[in-house]
Amino acid sequence: MEAAIERYRILSIVVGVMLLLLVFVAVPFRYIGGNPTPSAFISPTHGFLYMVYLVAAFDLHRRAKWPLKQFLIMVSAGLLPFLAFYVERRIVREARTLAGS
Repeated sequence: MEAAIERYRILSIVVGVMLLLLVFVAVPFRYIGGNPTPSAFISPTHGFLYMVYLVAAFDLHRRAKWPLKQFLIMVSAGLLPFLAFYVERRIVREARTLAGS
């Protein structure tokens, strides 16, 4: 289960960083600066990585045998800026506690 935890942890951080780049760099460049180039790269990259993140989150959810509510919390982490980092810490702590027992 440690491999699933590590995959989830890494993807959560990467998706969180990409979302921050999207919201605080690409969108202002596009709509304030009139330059769609960063958005054209960051948006699809975040979308693809979010789909990979969903697979990793589901894998960890399945292995930990958590309720659906826990999975929905994990899924929401990639949708709101900064939430990914908070949820990642909480989920990884709970998963490692579960794996250790």
